[in-house]
Amino acid sequence: MQKAILITGSTDGIGKLTALQLAKKGHIIYIHGRSEAKVKSCIAEIKDASQNKNIHGFVADFSELNAVKHLSEQIKNKVPKLDILINNAGIFKSPNSKTISGLDVRMAVNYFSSYILTESIVSVLEKGFNPRIINLSSAAQSTVQKEVLKGKVTVSESESYAQSKLALTMWSFNFAKQHPNITTIAVNPGSLLNTKMAKEAYGQHWSPAEKGVDILYSLALDTAHDNESGSYFDNDKGGYTNAHPDAYNTSKIDFLASITKEICLTIQ
Repeated sequence: MQKAILITGSTDGIGKLTALQLAKKGHIIYIHGRSEAKVKSCIAEIKDASQNKNIHGFVADFSELNAVKHLSEQIKNKVPKLDILINNAGIFKSPNSKTISGLDVRMAVNYFSSYILTESIVSVLEKGFNPRIINLSSAAQSTVQKEVLKGKVTVSESESYAQSKLALTMWSFNFAKQHPNITTIAVNPGSLLNTKMAKEAYGQHWSPAEKGVDILYSLALDTAHDNESGSYFDNDKGGYTNAHPDAYNTSKIDFLASITKEICLTIQ
C-alpha cells in the first residue's frame, strides 16, 4: 500500500537516505529542510534516483518555532493525509547556542520543533491509514533541567543535546498515551553513524549511515512494530529496551508537559 510520509531534516544524512529508500518503493514523500535551494535539489535528486514523481518539499528553519508553526499550517492546508511522520530533524554543533527567542538551539530543534509540528498536525495524521510517528531519540539522554529547557542556563553542547533527546523521548511516551490510535515510537537509530552531524560533533563514526536508515524504514512500515506504541527502540542493542528512567516518571513527564506548553505559548 502506498503511504504518505513526511521526514523532517531530510536534505542530508539518514533522513535523506531514508527518504530515497522509501521513494524507491513508490511512496509519497514529503522532504523538509531549512534551505529552499537544498530542498529543491534533494527533491530533484530523489525523483531521478527513484523514478518516483511523488516527491514534495517544505522549507522551515526549526530553530525558529514560529517557522515550525507556519510549516504546520502549510501541511494542514496542502497535505490531505499523512500515514507516517518521522521526526528526524536534529542538531548538535551550531555557531549559535541560542535562538533569536532565547531558547537553547538544541532544545528548539531537537525537541520543541517536533513537539509543535506533531501536536499541530494530529488531524492530518488521524486521516492516515494506521498512522505512525517515529521520533529520533539518542543513546545520550540526560535529566531535563527547567532552566535549560527555558533557555535561562547554558550548559555544554553534549549536555543540552542529551537533555533535548530525553525531553523528546518523554513527550513521545506521553503522546502515545494521549493518542492510542497513532503508533508512536522513539528510537536511537545508532550511535555515531556516518553522518554529517556525527562528523561535526565527534570527528569520527562507529557505524555506517545505512544502519540508521534500515531501522527507520522498518519502524515506519513493518507490521512487527504495530503494538509497540509508547516504546523505545535502541538500535545499538538491536531491540526494544528501557529509555532513561525519567521517561517513565509521571510527575516529571507532567512537569515537562506543563513547562513546554508555557514556553510554546510565549513564542508568538
